[in-house]
Amino acid sequence: MKHSFSFLLCIALLLCSAGTLAAQETTRILFVFDASNSMNGFWEGQPKINTATRLLGESLEELYGLENIELGLRVYGHQTKHIPGQQDCDDTELVVPIASGNNLVIKKALERITPQGTTPIARSLEKSAEDFIDTSGRNIIILITDGIEACDEDPCAVSRALQSKNIIVKPFIIGIGLDDKYKSTFECVGNYFDATNEETFELVLDIVLTQALNNTTAQVNLNNLAGIPNETDLPISFYDANTGELKYHYVHTLNTKGNPDTLTLDPLTTYRVVAHSWPPVTNESVKIQPGQHNTISLETPQGYLSVEMSSLRSEYRELKCRVSPASGCSLVNTQEINSKLKYLVGFYNVEIQTTPVTRLTNVEITQDQTTTLSLPSPGSVLLQTGGSGNGGLFVKDGNEWIQVIRFDEGNPSKKYTLQPGNYKVIFRSRNARSTIYTLEKEFKITSGSTTNISLN
Repeated sequence: MKHSFSFLLCIALLLCSAGTLAAQETTRILFVFDASNSMNGFWEGQPKINTATRLLGESLEELYGLENIELGLRVYGHQTKHIPGQQDCDDTELVVPIASGNNLVIKKALERITPQGTTPIARSLEKSAEDFIDTSGRNIIILITDGIEACDEDPCAVSRALQSKNIIVKPFIIGIGLDDKYKSTFECVGNYFDATNEETFELVLDIVLTQALNNTTAQVNLNNLAGIPNETDLPISFYDANTGELKYHYVHTLNTKGNPDTLTLDPLTTYRVVAHSWPPVTNESVKIQPGQHNTISLETPQGYLSVEMSSLRSEYRELKCRVSPASGCSLVNTQEINSKLKYLVGFYNVEIQTTPVTRLTNVEITQDQTTTLSLPSPGSVLLQTGGSGNGGLFVKDGNEWIQVIRFDEGNPSKKYTLQPGNYKVIFRSRNARSTIYTLEKEFKITSGSTTNISLN
């Protein structure tokens, strides 16, 4: 009967040369095995313990020699005989420490097990944190059990804690002949598989081991407004949705046929996927289906924003534009003058740190089009005041005069770069002790010209 895993294992070995397994970090699998008294119960004509140890032993033989694999065995319920009301919840033991090449050692250890105790699942999972000495790579627990937690502890909380601390990925649980009403209790612990008979147990064990050992493929569709995945060249981040750890970082690519390129991903992780558009687009929970090609879709329709200023003067060489959503004030990006960049379609506010500040609201970015903002080149004023004092430069905005530069201290005599418009300078010398000695003069700034103003 043991054919399906052999076939899948051959596939795994072939994929090693393509970087699916051999180029990965080490995969460590800890089998947490139920040896409680209930495993003596008959299942399809023979004790459950016999079927479980035999089939797991056969799989261990086929795993022998596979690179980058380390295995270990923890057993619970095998040391203390179960007595109602006196169960031993500390009856859990690392029988075979995690190491490479110990497949047959685990197989022999399984053959010596005698079920007799209780079912401390939570405590066994908690102890397993100490079994994984190295937390790099992929640490996997495969729990094989015919019963539920018997020690009034919480396997779900323990599993979540182990995952959040990045000790293990989401565990696998194989239930042997479990009553239907108990199966849901394992959904929060990990990936639950139900084995209703020997044939199903063998198939489930094959599936679990194959998922544990192999990566699978996926593509990221960056869709435009029509749902066509032709957006590309964005950095893409894959984070472990549970721990927040960055797992993969790619720059999206379309292949020679114009289709999104194929990626190889670990199917055991639930991902938070971020496409680093401006602003970014995120899918908070992406689950990869093992053994098949997966498609991850993100809506990233984009157009261009071009900000132009001819005759850019040296004073504006470092000039930046702040781009934010029209519906909010959060910064999307800081863009340089005379550049063209992609943004998600929508409406934005653009603020350019000219003097005075240039603010453009509800700037629309449309699919595959370029929105161009042309800014007038600045002019300048050369101000001479003859000494220190207070005051400022004001620009006329309708009937209002808006202060754009304030003279707080020292001598304000110097050259000021200003956007075209009507201005006024107001100044009172420090030596002038009366308000009536305030001086003022209006002037006009045009692009590329310098105006001289003397208040001496």
